[in-house]
Amino acid sequence: MIIREWISPHTPLSAEQEAELDALKNMKDEDIVFDEDCPPTTKAEGKLFKRVSEKRKVAV
Repeated sequence: MIIREWISPHTPLSAEQEAELDALKNMKDEDIVFDEDCPPTTKAEGKLFKRVSEKRKVAV
């Protein structure tokens, strides 16, 4: 499930948002749950992915 929230850069994060970001920072690869709709990608399959957009020469 995807949850989208708009966060303004001018307002401080709530305690819940800080806790969620900390949990994401500390997440390990073993914490990811795969299922039949979204199986893990092998290294060979990963090499088949192509970049959709061009890399920018200047950082945004």
